[in-house]
Amino acid sequence: MRGSAEAKQCLQNEIFPLLCVDNPAFLRSEEDESDQSQQPQPQQRRKREGHPAQHSQSRGLSGPSSSTAADGRHGNGNNSSTSSTTPIAVAMEMNEPMMRESSPLSSAPENEGLQEKGRLIRGDNGAPQGTEKEFAGEKGSVSNGYPSATQSPGEGGTVAMPGCPRTLVVQQTPGSHRETWSKKMDFLLSVIGYAVDLGNVWRFPYICYQNGGGAFLLPYLLMALFGGVPLFYMELALGQYHRSGCISIWKHICPIFKGIGFAICIIALYIAFYYNTIMAWAMYYFLSSFNYQLPWTSCGNPWNTINCTNYLQSGDNVTWEPHSISPAEEFYTRRVLQVHRSGGLHDLGSVSWQLALCLLFIFTIVYFSIWKGVKTSGKVVWVTATFPYVVLLVLLVRGATLPGAWRGVVFYLKPDWSKLLSTTVWVDAAAQIFFSLGPGFGVLLAFASYNPFHNNCYKDAIVTSSINCLTSFMSGFVIFTVLGYMAEMRHLEVSEVAKDTGPSLLFITYAEAIANMPASTFFAIIFFLMIITLGLDSTFAGLEGVITAMMDEFPDLLSKRRELFVLGIISVCFLGALTTLTYGGAYVVKLFEDYATGAPVIIVVFLEVIAVSWFYGMPRFCRDVQLMLGFSPGWYWRICWVAICPIFLLFIICSFLVFPPQLKLFHYDYPPWSTVLGYCIGISSFICVPAYMVYLLVVTPGTLKQRLLKSITPEPGIEIPRCDIITNAV
Repeated sequence: MRGSAEAKQCLQNEIFPLLCVDNPAFLRSEEDESDQSQQPQPQQRRKREGHPAQHSQSRGLSGPSSSTAADGRHGNGNNSSTSSTTPIAVAMEMNEPMMRESSPLSSAPENEGLQEKGRLIRGDNGAPQGTEKEFAGEKGSVSNGYPSATQSPGEGGTVAMPGCPRTLVVQQTPGSHRETWSKKMDFLLSVIGYAVDLGNVWRFPYICYQNGGGAFLLPYLLMALFGGVPLFYMELALGQYHRSGCISIWKHICPIFKGIGFAICIIALYIAFYYNTIMAWAMYYFLSSFNYQLPWTSCGNPWNTINCTNYLQSGDNVTWEPHSISPAEEFYTRRVLQVHRSGGLHDLGSVSWQLALCLLFIFTIVYFSIWKGVKTSGKVVWVTATFPYVVLLVLLVRGATLPGAWRGVVFYLKPDWSKLLSTTVWVDAAAQIFFSLGPGFGVLLAFASYNPFHNNCYKDAIVTSSINCLTSFMSGFVIFTVLGYMAEMRHLEVSEVAKDTGPSLLFITYAEAIANMPASTFFAIIFFLMIITLGLDSTFAGLEGVITAMMDEFPDLLSKRRELFVLGIISVCFLGALTTLTYGGAYVVKLFEDYATGAPVIIVVFLEVIAVSWFYGMPRFCRDVQLMLGFSPGWYWRICWVAICPIFLLFIICSFLVFPPQLKLFHYDYPPWSTVLGYCIGISSFICVPAYMVYLLVVTPGTLKQRLLKSITPEPGIEIPRCDIITNAV
């Protein structure tokens, strides 16, 4: 580009040393400006005193260089956007007083007076003329009224060198901006750590072999392509564009659905009540693993019963009877949980002080990881999100070398195509991909809201969802190689060994297999440390979703008190988890898992998709995506969002209503009133949606029709630019 090098050198040496001119994206040559000046001017562009305005058009910033400038403050150099319209350009067109065309100083007539805002005229001595107020508003401001951190041209009396080409210099200054990720990898690892959780390790392998083995992969992939991934992409795009949490974002989409945000926050708290208790169990196992002999390998402990049968250390003459109980199962039920000291939900018993201390330690780690925001949690996930993959790889290699491992792999992958005729298989596939990717929990909205505006969230959605699905598939090999080994040792079929589900699969079956491996202490330590790190990532994400939502909704109250607010949230979660730390706490965990996060979350996401696709409008949403990424979503994505995703979610909701969860844990059958209690827990979060609808219609003035129209109309005044822009004509 002719003149760019000369202009850059001249500006660096003489003109406005405080401005950012090192980036070539801030420079435009005289030739480009003269070419653009031949284009027709908008009507609102004025002429002063009969002289034609000689200027560079503000929409010249909409090229690739402006994309670089728009992301300059985020420190993100890998922006792939090639949009022809950026938020900066849109801001100039929507808010005319914000930035007017700048007349080059070197070409302004000497007798011409001061021009409009943003137009600086060089006098006889080459310095800008006029008072501070005339060309910069007030002291400390620039022509667009935004606060300036740089010296205004009128104050410094800096001269424009006659030999310099006319250049438009744009500087982005830090203001009261939203926090952003330090690195792109911080965001990706946070999303991967959130999506890849304990369910990938224990739920997917069980669901897979229960529903036809390899045949289950077909409905799983179909549900991922047409349901899970489109929802994942939609939430990332919404959060990145509107840069708001799950509560305040609805004023930009459809205000009457704002209750969805409050419902999501309540659901997230319910999850924190029981999910971290599972990590406390893993912490107990982790601390117990620092022994030469693991405590769940023998039957001579005070917590063991006469039914304890150690078939691996008693010789081949030991027969596994129906009433036989392994040492690992008794350690889990009678030592860690102590469920034998509880009569059920009606008699939970006392709080286990050992588990309470473990949970307190877990929440302490969580607090100091998220108390400063994504700047700190983004660093922690470099360990917590990558360590599980190292352990899974080690366990996969070790499991593949165990005798009988091939039996487990065959059982895991052998397809049973007749299962595909069952509706249950498709329901399980839809539910598994939905809860695995995790849309609807407010986390993706929160994480994406800290991204640069032009971040390629489309690529992020594809990459992270693919990693999540592949991790689930790999976890199946890790689990079933060990189950095959267990079946070989017990002289049983794999189906007889693989009856444990949920946490029992990890804390009983897998723990027992590890205990009988060489170097069992080492493998036990890394395995349970992996369980803890998997859970920590999801806890970071879930609580960050709540914190971001509340701080965006009440910024004046909470923005300066984040540390105290996070401490309050952590305290509420710890107190709410006390019921899960009792001797009957495992029964409470099962109740929360089945009713607090099942149907309520799916109903909330169903309403979210309807609100975005049908009320906010697919054309408007696609324009938002195009503004960020430079391209509009294709017909595949539009059809998924408008029709397939709602049907996908409605399908899961109906399955929950037709086939409600059967509450049973160990040998305890839940009483009938526990089902009513479970539905009350679920309704307690979802009730926020209709309650807020009624509230908004009541407080909105006007007739009923006017109230309805206003309540479904996005609030005006959305500021698309995400940075402060300072312009100076040189």
